[in-house]
Amino acid sequence: MGDEFKEFENSAPTLSFDAPVAEAVAPAPAATAPQTPEAAAAEAQLTEEEMKQVDAFVQQIDITNSQGIMNYGAGTQKKMADFSEKAIDNVRTKDMGQVGDMITGLVTELKNFEVEEDEKGLKALFKKSANKVTALKARYTSVEKNVEAISNELERHQMTLMKDVATLDNMYKLNLNYYKELSMYIIAGKKKLEQVRANELVAAQKKAEQSGLPEDAQAAKDMAALCDRFEKKIYDLELTRTIAMQTGPQIRMVQSADTAMAEKIQSTIVNTIPLWKNQMVIAIGIEHSAQAAKAEREVNDMTNALLKKNADMLKVATVEAAKESERGIVDMETLKHTNETLITTLDEVMRIQTEGKEKRKNAEAELAQIEGQLREKLLQAAKN
Repeated sequence: MGDEFKEFENSAPTLSFDAPVAEAVAPAPAATAPQTPEAAAAEAQLTEEEMKQVDAFVQQIDITNSQGIMNYGAGTQKKMADFSEKAIDNVRTKDMGQVGDMITGLVTELKNFEVEEDEKGLKALFKKSANKVTALKARYTSVEKNVEAISNELERHQMTLMKDVATLDNMYKLNLNYYKELSMYIIAGKKKLEQVRANELVAAQKKAEQSGLPEDAQAAKDMAALCDRFEKKIYDLELTRTIAMQTGPQIRMVQSADTAMAEKIQSTIVNTIPLWKNQMVIAIGIEHSAQAAKAEREVNDMTNALLKKNADMLKVATVEAAKESERGIVDMETLKHTNETLITTLDEVMRIQTEGKEKRKNAEAELAQIEGQLREKLLQAAKN
């Protein structure tokens, strides 16, 4: 992973009281209040070495030092603030894009690649069967370019996600270190506060009661105010520690989501794309087999059709030949028709001849009458 959070790394929590400490004075025996369950639980989270560091740090705390109390634990708080700002900047610079949309687009590309059917018929089969596989490979090449582009982009996002997972893991460790460091400040502060209230504050209050002097009363009041101020500072650190405690699960949730997405991308790259390529090889093989089967089927169908057609034609020709071979040169129907026509013709001729004789006989009589009439007129003309 990168060095984004290298500056925040520490081998162990460290405590510091950011103010000059007065000349060391041997501490008086301190009266301690009973330890609360919360304090016991907090101390149980620390190692023996860390508890020794806390006990030693208690002696450095001077609640009368205003600057020291104001900066108490502020270093850890600042480190947490800088850490959070760095984390935000690190996330802001990541351009993850729409990984989910890219995976959906990849699946869509693969689903849209389908083998189309050829036109029907023997002619279409032999004309386009060779072009079919060529077209299939061309479409595969076109889709493959889009698939490879999406795949490369997904791999880039996967690397980013895995880097983020490692970064988040480091963030979790740093946050845990800050949490422990804050706990040590809080435990040390509470111990010091208990000591001061049980010793210096009680002594100042007794002194004020015994002397009755206003300056002693003011000193006791000032000591009580310092204790209250320090208690508020400890409470402020407890709030910061709670934030650190909440940050831990949040980091793990984001880390888990990034890991799941990286695994999803990896599954897509190592399973979906190779499976699609295998199916492409199978599709071309199936297409070859389908074309061969279709060609064989078309040839067989054409052969059967030709055989049926030839058989039908042979039947017709054979039957017609047999019929013609059994027929006479002249059909009886033809002879009957010819005979009937001949008889009818003879009857018609005889009728016409009879009618002609009758007409000639009548004409002869009329001619005789005309000639007689003409002779009479000629005789009459001669007499006159």
